[in-house]
Amino acid sequence: MKILVLRFSSIGDIVLTTPVLRGLKLQVPGAVVHVATKPAFRGLIEPNPYVDKGHYLTGSLKELVAELKAEQFDFVVDLHHNLRTSLIKLQLGVKSSSFNKLNWRKWLLVNLKVNTMPRVHIVDRYLAAAAPLGVQNDGRGLDYFIPAKDEVDVHTDLPAGFQRGYIAFAIGAQHATKRLPVERIIELCGQLRQPIVLLGGPGDESTGHVVELAFEKEAAAISPAPGRIPDSPAYFPAPPVTKAPLIYNACGKFSLNQSASLVRQAQLVVSHDTGLMHIAAAFRKEIVSVWGNTVPEFGMYPYHTEFRILEVNGLPCRPCSKIGYEKCPQGHFKCMRDIRFDLDFPASPVGR
Repeated sequence: MKILVLRFSSIGDIVLTTPVLRGLKLQVPGAVVHVATKPAFRGLIEPNPYVDKGHYLTGSLKELVAELKAEQFDFVVDLHHNLRTSLIKLQLGVKSSSFNKLNWRKWLLVNLKVNTMPRVHIVDRYLAAAAPLGVQNDGRGLDYFIPAKDEVDVHTDLPAGFQRGYIAFAIGAQHATKRLPVERIIELCGQLRQPIVLLGGPGDESTGHVVELAFEKEAAAISPAPGRIPDSPAYFPAPPVTKAPLIYNACGKFSLNQSASLVRQAQLVVSHDTGLMHIAAAFRKEIVSVWGNTVPEFGMYPYHTEFRILEVNGLPCRPCSKIGYEKCPQGHFKCMRDIRFDLDFPASPVGR
């Protein structure tokens, strides 16, 4: 059976669909699995051994549909379920099933703060779309495959202070209301008390620099003054007092797959509600998950791994969106500014 899976965005969602891809390939007799997505996610699709071929929206939708028609699929599993994928299914004219986005329930939660969302992770809702083909949850969690060329050797690619272990902190997120303000990132880093590698894209590099600089200044402030060797005019540098954590700003320095490699080798991962959080879950890492304007009740908390949630419960304006904004609609940003960090880090997170 030749099966097409549709999912056009984003990094996190592509990772969250991996149990479906694995289930189709391993549980459907003779399955040939193709995926249609955006070219930006080619690096997530091509290393996946459960995907036989990728199709990428590099031109018009008409061109993509023509390419897909030539493949003569037997079944389409729609894990995006929007206007674009509906048009694709209509034009392919084969049997299909679709992921239930629960948009009405999300609307109630965002606009009326009435929570009717099922206590079901989005991965299990994705898997329900593949159920007509006999696919069941195999309990193996998420997949993420890193090509050998993208593996990071921490002994050569990281500064010396990070080669014996570190915490990975994914400081980025697509929307500003899903990111801690920089002063709160600094505050949280100060509680971790271990070397910290900051991860993010080029757009996060300046924030990472501010964090890195803050702790360089703190380390300098708490270091003793240089001493004088007896009977010698030479000065020797005194060893720094290591109360301030070491910070390495890796934002913009590594590709997504290389960042995933750093996540895989971390002792603990701290992340906003973003793609690297789901990548960390694929490697069964312990995760500290920080939530702002969105909420775990949407069903996208870390899957099949141990984790701890940091959020402000009971805030009447939260959630204000199922995605996010460039600034707080209320102007106060309490969902991030009021999160309490009085936790003992690192610790074994508590899963939901």
